[in-house]
Amino acid sequence: MLEDGESMTKAVLWDLDGVLVDTAPFHFQAWQELFRSLGKGFTEADFRRTFGLRNDAILSDILGELSPAEVERLAQRKEELFRAGIEGRVTAIPGAVELLRRLQRKGRKMAIVSSAPGENVRVVLRSLGLEGMFEAIVAEEDAPRGKPDPQGFLVAAEKLGVEAKECVVIEDAPGGVEAAKRAGMRCIGLTSSRPREALADADLVVDSLEEDAVYSFLGI
Repeated sequence: MLEDGESMTKAVLWDLDGVLVDTAPFHFQAWQELFRSLGKGFTEADFRRTFGLRNDAILSDILGELSPAEVERLAQRKEELFRAGIEGRVTAIPGAVELLRRLQRKGRKMAIVSSAPGENVRVVLRSLGLEGMFEAIVAEEDAPRGKPDPQGFLVAAEKLGVEAKECVVIEDAPGGVEAAKRAGMRCIGLTSSRPREALADADLVVDSLEEDAVYSFLGI
């Protein structure tokens, strides 16, 4: 049974990768191309092992110690390769677009909160035809303290003009769930990239955004 406050959701904060879109194959392709140009291999096992880490951590893992300038240069190159590969080719996670439209019809405010660069977010939204759907975008440069720090979600709530308790976060990663809870927000965990037990701290864990439980939890 829902608590009284759970029908009073004013804003929904979406993670990007694994919640709105499945970008993992494109990230893998970009990393492979980057490391190949440097004479290094990058296997699917490498990708699984480093999935979810920030670019600097992945670069250090594969290449060893690098100067800050070199890390920045290589990270920018990787993101350029990612954007070139994803433009016009990305598809939404099943149920995401219909949920977005229903939330919009019900007057809920929405934001993207992602640790990806802002340009990546804009390319994805443009490719999906969803540029006007979100009232706020909080990307890597807007919240430098990445998840599980709650900074990004708190910045989004401020931009939307709502209180933390009025927000529901949709996340697929344990760090994102932790960030949402630390921000004082309710959270839906989506098992698109992690097992259910990894998302156990979420208020609701679902295998699909098409489940009735999602709509009930959001009060729509």
